[in-house]
Amino acid sequence: MLYSEAQQGRTFIIRLEDGDIVHESIEAFAAQQGIHRAALLVLGGADRESTLVVGPESSRTHPVIPMTHELYDTHEVTGTGTIFPDETGTPMLHMHMACGREENTVTGCVREGVKVWHVMEIILFELTGSTASRQPDPATGFSLLIP
Repeated sequence: MLYSEAQQGRTFIIRLEDGDIVHESIEAFAAQQGIHRAALLVLGGADRESTLVVGPESSRTHPVIPMTHELYDTHEVTGTGTIFPDETGTPMLHMHMACGREENTVTGCVREGVKVWHVMEIILFELTGSTASRQPDPATGFSLLIP
């Protein structure tokens, strides 16, 4: 286990609107506000044709080949995520959402493009006093959090 300590900075209440792409909107907001590290909570609706990364094709192969899932219609969502800068200092969102419709639920990463259906609410908690960042890991191909 690796860890570091941070303090809570500003708290933002954000409403994304119909058609916004979640990761693009949040990363742009973070850059505009000078937010480099944060924790987020999200709830709202995801539109049809939103795409989630839902796991690797095989659990122990290299390179890791991601599987994606496209939402067939509007889904209710709840999610959580973090923002940390990548190796260039750019704030990068890592967020997973559970997307449900009737008795079906799919959970995955929003990185491939989740589109807001009407409205999505986000509470963003800025983290300060930390140098944590995401750095490329050649073994997995992931950008891993380095606390």
